[in-house]
Amino acid sequence: SQFEVDLYQNESACQTPLDRQYHEEILKLEKAGGRKNYRIFTYTDHDRFTNLEEHCQKVTDSDHEVPSYLAERMANVRRRRQDHRPIEASSLKSKIVTWEPSEEFIKNNHVINTPVQTMYIMGDLGPYGKLGHREYEHVLCTIKVDGNGVITVKPDFTGTKGAYRIELDGEKREVWKYTIENASVQVQPEEEEREQCVFRDLYGRHKEYLSGLVGSEFEMTLPGTLRLFVNGEIVSAQGYEYDNLYVHFFLELPNQWSSPAFQQLSGVTQTCATKTVGWDNVAYFCYPFTLEMFFTQGDESEDSLPQWPVLYFEVLSLDFWQRYRVEGYGSLVLPASPGLHMLTIPTWRPVELGTVAELRRFFIGGSPELEDITYVRIPSTFKGERLSRFGFRTETTGSVTFRLYCLQQSKAFLETSALRQRMQSVLDRLGGFSQQSSVYNVLEAFQRARRRMQEARESLPQDLISTSASTV
Repeated sequence: SQFEVDLYQNESACQTPLDRQYHEEILKLEKAGGRKNYRIFTYTDHDRFTNLEEHCQKVTDSDHEVPSYLAERMANVRRRRQDHRPIEASSLKSKIVTWEPSEEFIKNNHVINTPVQTMYIMGDLGPYGKLGHREYEHVLCTIKVDGNGVITVKPDFTGTKGAYRIELDGEKREVWKYTIENASVQVQPEEEEREQCVFRDLYGRHKEYLSGLVGSEFEMTLPGTLRLFVNGEIVSAQGYEYDNLYVHFFLELPNQWSSPAFQQLSGVTQTCATKTVGWDNVAYFCYPFTLEMFFTQGDESEDSLPQWPVLYFEVLSLDFWQRYRVEGYGSLVLPASPGLHMLTIPTWRPVELGTVAELRRFFIGGSPELEDITYVRIPSTFKGERLSRFGFRTETTGSVTFRLYCLQQSKAFLETSALRQRMQSVLDRLGGFSQQSSVYNVLEAFQRARRRMQEARESLPQDLISTSASTV
C-alpha cells in the first residue's frame, strides 16, 4: 500500500526483519521506476494490519461492543501453531481420555485452534492526490488457508451475480463496484487423478489411526445372537387416587432370551409426592434403569417367531402409617426397533363390590392384589388353550410414562432356511424390525388359517367333498 511505502522508506521505522525486507524492496522498486498500481494491494499473514484486524473482529454491528472472553481467547489461540509430536502406537488407547489435564493442555485443546494463514486484498479508495491514508483503505476480499488445506474466499467469486458495492462516507458519497473472479489454471486430468490418490491414501491412514485408537477390544456378539440394550427412564405417573407413589417393576424374558449374571431385572423407584398439573396429579420420578439381554435363535420349528421381553410394573401408594395400597398394574413390551421411544401405559387395579372394600382400602390400607403380576397379560405359567377372566372385576386408574433408548447389536444369520433368512432381516437390518414383524405376523396367521382349513377339509365325508367339487 502507499501507506506502507511511505512508512518503510524511512529505515528508522523498521523494527522487525520483515520491515527491513520491505524497506529493501521499496528501494529496489523506486530504482525500477516506481509502482504501476496504486489502488489495489495486499496485506499478508505477518503484516501489522492482519494481526490487528484479527484481534479486533466484531460479533455484532454495535459501535459499543465489548469483546467477550471467548472472542478474546479465540483471537489469541486461533492462529497458534502447535508442535505435533509423533504418538507411539502402544500409547494410543491410553491417551483417549486425559483425566488430569494441565493448564497448557486445556489452552491448546479446549477451543478450535486450526492454524490459519490470512491474506487481505485491499483497495485504496481515496481521491486522487490523497492516496496512502488509512481511512480510505477497504477490504475487498479475504483469503484464508487453514492447516487442513482448505481455502476460504470471502466474499465469494462473483460469477453470475452482480458486482460488489462499497459506498464511501463523505460529501460525494462515492460508490465503487468490483468483481472477484477465479483466474486459476484448470486442473489437468492427470493432476486430478494424482490428487485423488493422495486423498485416498490420506483417508486410509486416518482410518488406520482411528482403528488404532479403538483397538481390537470392541465386544462383538456371537453369530446368530441379538444383543439388546435398553437405557430407560420411568418419567412420571399421573391420574392416581392417592399421593406418595412409587413403582415396582421387573422384566420377564421369554424363551431364547437370556441376560448376563450381573444384570438386575427388577427395581423399585423412590417414593414421590404428586403435584397438580392441569387436571391431573402427577408424580415425577425420573428414575433411570438399564437392561441388557441376548436373543439366541434356537432350533424351533419355522412357524415360530421370536417373542420380545415384557416389562411388568405396579404402581403403589404409601399412607401416613407406612401402609401401601395398589394403585394399578400395567405391562410394556420392549420396542422392537432401535431409537428413542416415549410410551404412556394405562393401568388398572382389581376391585371388589360394595363400599366395605373401599372403606378398608382407605382406613386400613388393604386392597385386592394379584398373586402373579404376569396375570396382567398371559401368565408365563399358563399352558392351556383358553384363559378365562370371566368375573374378574377391574377399574381403570392412571398411567405411567416411560422413556426408552433402545440399542441393538447383531450379526447375520447365515443358515439357508427361509425363516432364518427372514430372521436375518429382522435381526440385522435393525431399523425396520417393527414393519417386518407385522408382515411376519400376517404370514403366520395365514399359515395357521390354512392348516385349520386343511384339517377341517380332511374331517369332512368324502362324498360331501366330491359333491361340492362337482357343483363348483
